[in-house]
Amino acid sequence: MKQSTSIGTIRRLRSTFIGDREFYSTVFMLVLPIIVQNAISNFVNLLDNIMIGQVGTAQMSGVAIANQLIFVFNLTIFGGLSSAGIFGTQFFGAGDHEGVRYTVRFKLWTIAVTLAIAFAVFLTYGESLISLYLTGEGDITERAAMLEYSMSYFRIMLYGLLPFALSQVYGGTLREMGETLLPMKASVTGILTNLCLNYILIYGKLGFPALGVDGAAIATVISRFVELAIIVVYAHRNPDRFLFINGLYKSIRIPKELVLKIIKKGMPLLMNELLWSLGMTTLIQIFSTRGLNVVAALNITSTTTNLFNVVVFSMGSAVAVMVGQALGANDIQRAKQTAWRLIFFNVCTCLVVGGVLFVVSPFIPYMYNTTDDVRKLATHFMRTSAMYMGFNAVTHCTYFIIRSGGKTFITFLFDSVYTWAVLVPFTYVLTHFTSLNISALYMVCYLTDVIKCVIGIIIVKSEHWAQNMVSDTASSERIELNANVL
Repeated sequence: MKQSTSIGTIRRLRSTFIGDREFYSTVFMLVLPIIVQNAISNFVNLLDNIMIGQVGTAQMSGVAIANQLIFVFNLTIFGGLSSAGIFGTQFFGAGDHEGVRYTVRFKLWTIAVTLAIAFAVFLTYGESLISLYLTGEGDITERAAMLEYSMSYFRIMLYGLLPFALSQVYGGTLREMGETLLPMKASVTGILTNLCLNYILIYGKLGFPALGVDGAAIATVISRFVELAIIVVYAHRNPDRFLFINGLYKSIRIPKELVLKIIKKGMPLLMNELLWSLGMTTLIQIFSTRGLNVVAALNITSTTTNLFNVVVFSMGSAVAVMVGQALGANDIQRAKQTAWRLIFFNVCTCLVVGGVLFVVSPFIPYMYNTTDDVRKLATHFMRTSAMYMGFNAVTHCTYFIIRSGGKTFITFLFDSVYTWAVLVPFTYVLTHFTSLNISALYMVCYLTDVIKCVIGIIIVKSEHWAQNMVSDTASSERIELNANVL
């Protein structure tokens, strides 16, 4: 009797967490192009970082600080587009291409407003914001050099904000439709362009002057325009394949009912990504008060761990598409089953990847032209990140699962409120009011992610997120007849 009960339990667990061949075939078809794209992108970012790091520690740290501000913009764009993306995925799952078209228009309006605000803030307060990261212990001359390099890099990178935002609109829409190959090809082309131009412009090859950090910024901006051009041109040349292109710019109208729905769901997502990214940059700023060496070590760590976290980030996209389309088709049971299987698969994969990162961590810092203190700190930070990678896999998947069902306020509480109510204050207190060394401090602070992991599992298990949001949304014909439009 006990044996049969155990066998039944094993079968239920297998059915819940382990998919069949068709499931994994779908996952790999969807996620592999995203993994390849993200892996190449982050690998080139690592090479880019190493190239700058070969010039000097001050240059490397200056670029890293400027990228913290760019990071906030990028995540804000991501958040601003996410709600429309949720609706777009479900519209596509329901076969409503006019609905997809409306969501794209909403995205375009969103990036226009976000860009206007970003330029106003960055041009007015850019130098003051960068200076916040230069308050730790260190040489005054080195601090001044970091500020100069950071501002020079930052001013050029502002030209790349528009193509980045437009690429997210088009690329994100294609991914919501299950088309991941084209964004991958565009991204890879842009990345290779960036890498080649980095080598030429940073070091002054092929007759070009050695521009250092300015060269790195110019290369990035050019590569973003290249990526955008590929996506836009291909999408508009294939309107029969990408049906939302047809009539996209014939009107700027969006049904008022849909606008209100997207804003209602989207405002928590926008605020979440904005506040979460600000929370992450605040953590870096708090850590930076322990010395300029910490800034350099954290830069090496973040660039490296981003490469190893490609599976975590890519599975988030898979969750958004697979769970979102199942909900849009009103197949709630399939959506719930898919959610648990993706969590399990992501955790297993990330445990392996985390193990690899732990082993190679001591060797990576030696690729940089920096001090032994920076190398030791970076090694410890990377190993700490490796140990938490399995927990990150859970929190990342649960975030996208909850978001797929439109429970955006819950994601706001889960992500941003948790960051600002728990992680940031906890880190600030330990940094400023304890004598813990920075290595121990870093490890203890991120231990709070275990709590977040447990909360995420509880929310997913409750199944309150599993809902169809577009079944009651009018089709294009009914919208045109009955809805007030903007």
